[in-house]
Amino acid sequence: MSAENVELKPPHWGIRPRVRPRSRALLVACWGCITSVAGADPIAVVPDPPARSQPIAVPPATFRPSWDLDGHYLWLGPVGAASYVETRWDSTFGAEATLVSVHEGAALGLAGVTLGASRWTRRGGGRIWLDGLIGTRVWGRMLGASLGPILELSELERPKLGASIGVWGYAGIAPFMRIGAVSDLGMFAELGVHIALPVLHR
Repeated sequence: MSAENVELKPPHWGIRPRVRPRSRALLVACWGCITSVAGADPIAVVPDPPARSQPIAVPPATFRPSWDLDGHYLWLGPVGAASYVETRWDSTFGAEATLVSVHEGAALGLAGVTLGASRWTRRGGGRIWLDGLIGTRVWGRMLGASLGPILELSELERPKLGASIGVWGYAGIAPFMRIGAVSDLGMFAELGVHIALPVLHR
């Protein structure tokens, strides 16, 4: 082979391999891309919130004392009674709803209304009543009176109107006694108890 066909390369000095110009340009381009991306997405710095000028003041809790029973109540519960009517005894069982306002420190400690319904166990039919209530505290117990109309119901006869007046007490349960009269039936006397369960207090 003649010397004219051999490509002469420039001599390479040193122990490290020579980097070609094309590789060097590629490295420079990659470095430029990295620095441009880093400059386009800077890290956001969130400043600290300003210091509060005054401390938070929490008002003291004001819970209602447990001995304070004043307020408005809704009582619901069963009622049962033994009645002497038309010269014989009979019993009734039903339910009663009572709405009252209690003010223990006042002379009139309780005022409200009660609506009830019950059914006779032997006579058939039943009765509905609506009584007004008043009460006052006597010897540490609530005692009071009731007054209101009665509607006597029968399966075979038309309804009969009447009225009653009674006394009652409250000691977890509410025993009562009342007397009254119903048209065409005459006078009656009744002893019973209402289990008053408070379901609402405001």
